[in-house]
Amino acid sequence: MEVVRITPRGYCHGVVEAIRIAKRVGAERGRDEPVTMLGYLVHNEHVTRELEQSGVALIAESDRMKGLDQVREGTVIFTAHGISPAVVAAARERGLNVVDATCSDVTRTHDLVRELVGRGVHVIYIGKRGHPEPAGVLGIAPEHTTLVETIEEAAELEVPEGTRLGVTCQTTLSMWDTQAIIDRLVQRFPHIEVHNEICLATQERQEAAVLAAKDVDCVVVVGSRRSSNSQRLVQVVQEKGEKPAHLVDTADDIDPAWFRGMRRIGVTSGASTPTQLTRQVIAAIEALPDS
Repeated sequence: MEVVRITPRGYCHGVVEAIRIAKRVGAERGRDEPVTMLGYLVHNEHVTRELEQSGVALIAESDRMKGLDQVREGTVIFTAHGISPAVVAAARERGLNVVDATCSDVTRTHDLVRELVGRGVHVIYIGKRGHPEPAGVLGIAPEHTTLVETIEEAAELEVPEGTRLGVTCQTTLSMWDTQAIIDRLVQRFPHIEVHNEICLATQERQEAAVLAAKDVDCVVVVGSRRSSNSQRLVQVVQEKGEKPAHLVDTADDIDPAWFRGMRRIGVTSGASTPTQLTRQVIAAIEALPDS
């Protein structure tokens, strides 16, 4: 079986930096005090286990404020997805040492929302409910932000007449879905201020996967089901590349039946997927007999 290695793939700069920060803090402080990551630092269980071995414990609670209630002392690390200012304030009030591993692209979105709200703009934020990145952004100014997840919600959105509007988005969404929602909002509110914040790493990986799909029979995405950007890679290959796509966490998840009658398989990986996992998946597919 021929494997086409899709580039770019794997760790983005935000993930690399978050892991570097967490490992450093675990090594420096782990022997003297508890070090806890408030939620999954990045959405990959293999990275989480590696960090736990480095002395960084996990609080696996999607609600960051509820998770903070379980941290009694020591250092708390905020994840790459960003955090609500209310959670930061609560952690400091409890005397915890605070380490922020938020991705710089997400931080830029936080700063943008503060700037827009400061100018009297109500922000429409495109994002996935239940994901920690929107939770962090919406926590900046809850009364001045509205979450929209679908184009249908954008079509039904009602705002008071005369409201100044801006739109921005979660960094890891489908670039095509996001643009469609933005276009619908612009159609409805022609004076809306547009800030498309899909990060460059997400865009490049999605564009590469869709382009590669033209020349392969199927695409395998290596990544966690928790990972929004990994799930979006599967989605864009299926919808824009019009080819079958499968999400696998490890080589053990591969089903040879997926590849019956196929010769060329594309492989990519999410922005929080360790390189060794992708290599193992590639090796496993290459070892499959021709079907």
